[in-house]
Amino acid sequence: MQHFLLISILLLFDLATVHCQIPLPSTPYLPPNASSGAQPSPSQSTLPNPQWSNLLGNLIYFYDAQRSGKLPSTNRVPWRNDSALDDGSDVKLDLSGGYYDAGDYIKATYPLSFTLMSICWGAIEFGQGYDMSNQTAYLDSMLRWGLDWLIKAHPSNSTLYVLVGDANTDDAYWGGDLGIPKPRTSYQINDTSPGTDAAAGASAAFAACSALYNNQPLKVSSSTPASLQNTTYGAELLQHAQQLYSFAVNASGGQRLYQVSVPAVAAAYGSSTYTDELALAALFLSLAQNSSSLFQQAESFYSTYSLGNQNGILNWDSKTPALALLFTQIASTRPDIGRNLSSWQAEAERYFDNVINIRIPGFLTKGGLLFYNGYSDTSSLNPALTAAMMLFMYAPSASTWEKQQAYIAFANNQLNYALGNNPMSVPYIVGSNPNSPQNPHSAIASGGNDISQVDTSPPQEAYVLYGAVVGGPDVHDQFFDIRSDWPETEPALDINTPMLTLAAWKVMNDTSDPFFTSLKAGEYDARRPKGTPCDGAFPCNSNSIFQKGGKIAMIVVLAVVGSVILGLFGYWMVLAFTNKKA
Repeated sequence: MQHFLLISILLLFDLATVHCQIPLPSTPYLPPNASSGAQPSPSQSTLPNPQWSNLLGNLIYFYDAQRSGKLPSTNRVPWRNDSALDDGSDVKLDLSGGYYDAGDYIKATYPLSFTLMSICWGAIEFGQGYDMSNQTAYLDSMLRWGLDWLIKAHPSNSTLYVLVGDANTDDAYWGGDLGIPKPRTSYQINDTSPGTDAAAGASAAFAACSALYNNQPLKVSSSTPASLQNTTYGAELLQHAQQLYSFAVNASGGQRLYQVSVPAVAAAYGSSTYTDELALAALFLSLAQNSSSLFQQAESFYSTYSLGNQNGILNWDSKTPALALLFTQIASTRPDIGRNLSSWQAEAERYFDNVINIRIPGFLTKGGLLFYNGYSDTSSLNPALTAAMMLFMYAPSASTWEKQQAYIAFANNQLNYALGNNPMSVPYIVGSNPNSPQNPHSAIASGGNDISQVDTSPPQEAYVLYGAVVGGPDVHDQFFDIRSDWPETEPALDINTPMLTLAAWKVMNDTSDPFFTSLKAGEYDARRPKGTPCDGAFPCNSNSIFQKGGKIAMIVVLAVVGSVILGLFGYWMVLAFTNKKA
């Protein structure tokens, strides 16, 4: 009996050990002061470059600042507190933990799933960047903080909690993490009130991260996945991926957009379609399960739902641009699973050629930023950086050397723009350089509590939100650094994701410093524009440059006024002539 108990204890200890995360360094990585980002590295001839390593570390650190729930003893953000510990109490579940989505305090499953999927995909492809910069333990910790919450949000096969908090109530609160308004409602989808997009999106996240933890590489490049392998955790993630995929496909309530079942999500994160999530979930599951039948099912979704020949963007709502890339990666590196390599390669290159040749619904701004009509008006950097991320990921699969070089060059231009090679001389990552944004739209970091005085209370942001990628400039390449201007200054979980993968690639491949090290303190202040921007938060006014629609409206007004004046003048002339004859 004692022998049996000893074996049982050892087995339990072993399971706990293999399931636990990589130990964090005894001396934690902390972001250096922004001034260090204006100091070139002493040597720029060896890998890894310390500035790229620091940038990758800062980008991960941002997620630590966004943590919800009971913070661990290893918490690196001294100004953060335990918060929202009662989340889920309204449904008698523990839904504490996870991440606050953006500059507010809601927890939203749909964009979180995209965030985790994207980070795990990048860590499979360019994982050596995390290893070389000594950030793999922090990557592991960051991923698990999100994945463990997503596991709690999936308490049964056909139930997924998609929102905790209320966007309207949350938007009305501007204060610290100790005063978050209650109650915080928990919203779910289930078998009779399904949400195909949210369920399939979460399945894709679990499957991609399962492939990472199970060390299943996409050996398109010379890199290997980040060395955080844990087969027990990978198996748990795969189980949730399988259950959610079955829920998405087979829910008794049918297939529908998740905001139909949960209208509360529509204002913040309404979905446009679920077809792309179905294909993406099947694709990542084909990789995680080594399943050719799931690859073929993804192909069937792609064909049935006419997902080809599109030129849109990759973001939390639209995953279609990622599909041809992932089809190509799997077909080229896992021929036991994938097929039709040349067809997928042609489709991927059709899309990427259109991007770099600007045959898209958009243009390059005068400063060189890839700008999509209707999408880039809020968070302008995100479409450009996700395009750059995909171009770097696809480049090793390009059919010709010339295409490979063109893709990398275009991606580098977009990345360099975000890192300060732009008309404002702003590196759009908080704390990376003295010219970085000083006023991110973040209730948690601002230190203010007066929502009517967001821009001035307090005059200086209380805490530096290191590593946060902000929304970016307006269509005229202007950046105003105004807290209330959320399209330009709000960070979010998903906005950081492409920069993580791009920085990991640079750690592996680039000995030279990021562009922002060439910027000296005060360069942005000398270029800071006057007036207010033209974007979703601030309409165009007399102090700002008119957008295209504003110019057209003004022309119409002037034409009408001119016609009236000419008409009145003509009428006066007729009267004058008549009176003269009389």
